[in-house]
Amino acid sequence: MAGRSILDYRGQMKLLVFGLGFSARHVAERLQASGAQVTATVRTRGKAEGLARAGITARIFSPEYIDAEIAQDISDSDAILVSVPPGESGDPVLAAFAGAIAAAPNLRWIGYLSTVGVYGDRAGRWVDEATPTMPGKGRSRNRTLAEQAWLALGAHVFRLSGIYGPGRNQLAQLAAGTARRIVKPGQIFNRIHVADIAAVIEASLAKPRPGAIYNVTDDEAAPPQDVVAFAARLCGLAPPPEIPFEAAELSPMARSFYGESRRIRNDLIRNELGVNLLYPTYREGLTALRALGDGPAAPGSGVPLKP
Repeated sequence: MAGRSILDYRGQMKLLVFGLGFSARHVAERLQASGAQVTATVRTRGKAEGLARAGITARIFSPEYIDAEIAQDISDSDAILVSVPPGESGDPVLAAFAGAIAAAPNLRWIGYLSTVGVYGDRAGRWVDEATPTMPGKGRSRNRTLAEQAWLALGAHVFRLSGIYGPGRNQLAQLAAGTARRIVKPGQIFNRIHVADIAAVIEASLAKPRPGAIYNVTDDEAAPPQDVVAFAARLCGLAPPPEIPFEAAELSPMARSFYGESRRIRNDLIRNELGVNLLYPTYREGLTALRALGDGPAAPGSGVPLKP
C-alpha cells in the first residue's frame, strides 16, 4: 500500500462521514487529499459553514434536526465512516438510517469508530481482537451494543486507544496549565495518534474485509504520569508534582477512566493491513507535535507561559 493513493483502488470515491469529530476530521482530510469527495455531518449550522469553506459538503444531523439530503448522500456513497457515539437509547445513525444504509446501491465499505473501552478492566493484562468484550455499565456497554449492530451490517469496527494529536495532547495541557500527574499504581493504557488512525482507515479501504475488528493502538501501554513527565522534558520544564489518585479531584467520567488498565495488541493492523505506525509510542508522537509548535514557549524565550 505504501505510496499508493486511495484513488488507485477506488476511483473517485464518495465518502460520507457521520460525526466529524477530532479523529474523523483527520481521516476525512487525508482521504480528501487523495481525491475523495467528502460529505460529513455536524450538529450545528455554524460548523457546517466552516466545513463548506474547507471544501467539505456538510449536513446537519442532530436530535433536533436531520437534513433531508442525507438519505441521498447514503445512496450515492461508496464508503461510510461513523464516529457518532451511541446513547442510552441506541445508535442514532442506525435509528435514523439503518434501512437506507442496508439498501445503498454503491456502498462497498462501512467503518465504525469504537473504543478499546469495550474490553473493560483487565488489570494490566494483554488483549487482542479475539478477547471477548467485557464492558462495564454505561458508555462501554452502549458501545458494545452499537458495535454488534454495525457488524450485522457488515461494518469494519476500529477500536481506538487514547486519542491524541495536534492541539490535543499533554503538551497542550502544559501550555494551558491543566497538566496533572495523577498516579494510580498499576494503571496503564495505550494511545494512538490521529495520523495513524487515518492511515489504518485508508488501509482498510484499500483492503476491505466486512465484519473485521481492528485494535487501533500504539505499541506501548504506559502510565499516564510518565507521558506528562516526558512532555515536560520536551519543553525544558520540571514535570508537575505527582498527585496520588486517592487525593485527586476528578469528575465521575475521569475517575471511571482510572478504573481500567490493560495492554492492547495491534498485530492485526500490521499483519493484515500492512500499517507501519508513524508514531509507535507516545515519545515519537509528542516529539513530532513539539516540533510542530505544540506546548508552552521554551524557557528563556521571553514568551510567557499561559496561566
